Amino acid sequence: MKLKFCGAAGTTTGSQHLLEVNGSRILLDCGLYQGRRMESWERNQHFAFDPASLDAVVLSHAHIDHSGNLPNLCKQGFRGNIYATFATRDLCSIMLPDSARIQTYDVKWINKRRKKNGDPPVQPFYDEMDAERCLRQFVNIGYERPLPIADGVVLSFIDAGHILGSAQVVLDVTEGSRHRRLLFSGDVGRGRNDLLRDPVLADDVDFLLMESTYGGREHEMPTQADAHIEEVINRTLEKNGKVIIPAFAVERTQQLIYVLHELTEAGRIPEVPIFVDSPLAVSATEIFRIHPECFNEDVYNFLFEKRNPFGFEGLRLIRSVSESKALNASDESAIIISASGMCEAGRILHHLRNNIEDPKNTILFVGYCAENTLGWKIRNGWEEVNIFGEPFQLRANVEILDSFSGHADHSELVDYFEGTGGRKEKVWLVHGEPERSEALAAALRERHDGEVSVAKWKEMVEF
Repeated sequence: MKLKFCGAAGTTTGSQHLLEVNGSRILLDCGLYQGRRMESWERNQHFAFDPASLDAVVLSHAHIDHSGNLPNLCKQGFRGNIYATFATRDLCSIMLPDSARIQTYDVKWINKRRKKNGDPPVQPFYDEMDAERCLRQFVNIGYERPLPIADGVVLSFIDAGHILGSAQVVLDVTEGSRHRRLLFSGDVGRGRNDLLRDPVLADDVDFLLMESTYGGREHEMPTQADAHIEEVINRTLEKNGKVIIPAFAVERTQQLIYVLHELTEAGRIPEVPIFVDSPLAVSATEIFRIHPECFNEDVYNFLFEKRNPFGFEGLRLIRSVSESKALNASDESAIIISASGMCEAGRILHHLRNNIEDPKNTILFVGYCAENTLGWKIRNGWEEVNIFGEPFQLRANVEILDSFSGHADHSELVDYFEGTGGRKEKVWLVHGEPERSEALAAALRERHDGEVSVAKWKEMVEF
């Protein structure tokens, strides 16, 4: 077997790992690289392999840094199956067209710069029609339903507990008389999630390709999350301010809705208007309702025994531009949840522009922000940031609630590693900034006799 790290090696975005076995070429994930615009354009446009040479793609989950370059892959010649869970396919049906729309916007910005420099214009990687065509190549598989996908390769998905439909990829490989099991962790959830089931622990693992996003970092305890968000909301509302929450449209938004529902019902926060201002998040919330197979026992029972956990009095789901503009013009106290979580695109930019300079307001981060994104700059307390090309002073209060993160932290990753059975002859760490991957690698080497390596971009290993 050979494995080439074509993305999410030395960084947290652009997950792509090429496996060669028994003459077949299988791509694990096909995500968009997210970072500086021009670097992102170059990386995403040019694959580290020939798309037409692939036999299959296996998709761990729907987040754009794992799925977002699939339409481009198909556009450039890939004709095989894309294997994913049912919920992942449904989420991709809204997220990939949304990605196409965002690219159209970004390309306009890039081409203005290129025109000034005398460079020819560029085109989006794909459009909405390319995204729709890509979805025709999806083949859906339920959790723990083994399926042969190539000569000597049997695929199984097990729950990763990260987002709706997220999966760890188990590949049982036969080469001649030898049988080996490769596990690709995808993104590992924390467990004890408000909505989802805990990650399932695989057994008999020989080779492990593992994420390392939060290596060397610990989240606050989930039990403290409700108290923290309660305190932030009440303190801001006492000043007649707004709570602005940049949140990924998928998972973080639905988790927030559920928690705010519970806090409101318990009387721990006032019955203030709560807005979800993101067409994608609204569509994703509707998809959540039709996939109870992904929920933990409490939410599953809530759904069938009581009522919709993602809808309650005081919650407004906003799709239209006119409603979004009206919300921006309002001076009333409110909680506004809007995408994107890293503040790189979408309606959140308008809410930040209108509220970032008012000290009455609070910007509450509930998830990871990649380096150099606008969200990362605000999280790190930059005094001035650019929004739509204009400078704004950061005067609003900034709060960080990493307990809402869908990624396991350092201790949870170590527990996941130790709970995963088998010899684990070789371990490669991906999906992490270099210092995070190295921190986790050091911890694993203390506990494990096998080889633990930090993957390098475009490196190929044979095993």
